[in-house]
Amino acid sequence: MIVTVTLNPALDLTYTVDALIPHGTHRVAAVAERPGGKGLNVAAVLHALGEPVLATGLLGGTTGGRVTALLRENGVPSAFTPIAGETRRTVAVADPADATGFWEPGPRITEGEWAAFVSHYRGLLGRASVVALSGSLPPGIPPDGYAVLIRLAAIAGVRTVLDTSGDPLRHGLAAGPDLAKPNALELSALLAATDEHQSAPDSDLADAGRALAMGARAVVVSRGPRGLLALSGEGAWRGVPPERLVGNPTGAGDACVAALARGLRDKTPWPDLLADAVALSAAAVAAPIAGAVDQDTYHRLRPTVRVETA
Repeated sequence: MIVTVTLNPALDLTYTVDALIPHGTHRVAAVAERPGGKGLNVAAVLHALGEPVLATGLLGGTTGGRVTALLRENGVPSAFTPIAGETRRTVAVADPADATGFWEPGPRITEGEWAAFVSHYRGLLGRASVVALSGSLPPGIPPDGYAVLIRLAAIAGVRTVLDTSGDPLRHGLAAGPDLAKPNALELSALLAATDEHQSAPDSDLADAGRALAMGARAVVVSRGPRGLLALSGEGAWRGVPPERLVGNPTGAGDACVAALARGLRDKTPWPDLLADAVALSAAAVAAPIAGAVDQDTYHRLRPTVRVETA
């Protein structure tokens, strides 16, 4: 089973408009309400693919209750630790070309709530083959929070995928996740902040190499329409989508994490794993809301993704 961890979940609202005009008034054509946060998007994608998954994290208040109810309605198994604070909301405004996001910061987590979650998480590891740790940390959780969870998973023999940014990414890399999946901007910003960033002919490959040196066993850098770059001790590869899709890219990185977690569980060879992640990411762009994939697009693109040695 794949366990997804979302420490800063949200009630995710997507507004669809004909065109987004700054400072203008918009008539919303459609409203979608979903359990949100990167880890819950990963769980939704895995569930849609028929994969055994369990979503966990922290939920509280009326908004948290609504997230729990939506997960139940959608059939996504979950086991969350309750908190006193109100779970945040996120709003994505999607037009035909792209999406604009507004993310609330999330409630402050107490030391007791964090300790309760860590204890709960330890109990789940006995049922897990892979853990996907995704998204920001809410106020109150120490910046090495993901590092703590990665080390506990390693002790239990469970593989980990890390998708975060900033200090949580820096601490998480040092804990030795099996796979880290920053996007190119997140990784570049981290290395600049740690005085590790230098210009290079292929900066994404150079940056991935520095992330590997910081402790990750493998790194996949998402590069938007340019696809994915993977680097591990086995080699380096680039995966490129066969066509550029227009749509909502909000959940593309989360679909990528879903594919990577599944591939780690199945011990899929790197070129095939990267091709699958590229196709599933593109299929998420073709879906109207984060946490969903267009399965027809996925099956159409999967055989045609080009993966080359970097």
